[in-house]
Amino acid sequence: MRVTLLMICAALLSGCMGMPESVKPVSGFELNNYLGKWYEVARLDHSFERGLSQVTAEYSMREDGGVSVINRGYSEADNEWKEAEGKAYFVNSPTDGYLKVSFFGPFYGSYVVFELDRKNYSYAFVSGPNTDYLWLLSRTPSVEPAVMEKFIQMSSERGFDTKQLIYVQQK
Repeated sequence: MRVTLLMICAALLSGCMGMPESVKPVSGFELNNYLGKWYEVARLDHSFERGLSQVTAEYSMREDGGVSVINRGYSEADNEWKEAEGKAYFVNSPTDGYLKVSFFGPFYGSYVVFELDRKNYSYAFVSGPNTDYLWLLSRTPSVEPAVMEKFIQMSSERGFDTKQLIYVQQK
């Protein structure tokens, strides 16, 4: 019974660490350029961000070599700010945009940067473990139309349902 339970847990956890077959993490990733504040411009809906506006993510170095993650968003329904603190670590090489992130103890999920403005690190396209998780992050509250078009095209080509995108209200 214990072995079966461990196998089920391992299968569930590894399922959160994959990525869609059509998604490949960027290479040449430079963490120091990625650190700092990002605005969520667009996303697919999921329960842990449902109803939130003004969503941001802030990344900083941890003493253990990992990355501290603070996600923040405003809930108009509750008239309050919601915040989640997590940690992230590279899955393979620190030059691959493939990290595992945890907000709940030992449970990790994939964080895959599959497109990035390599010159200025001004925007990033991020996937989770499957095509249900997708984000467009930017250093500014909005992006140029060409960046949005590129995000929609690249994401659609990779199997994401871009017709379901939520465009995050930022102030």
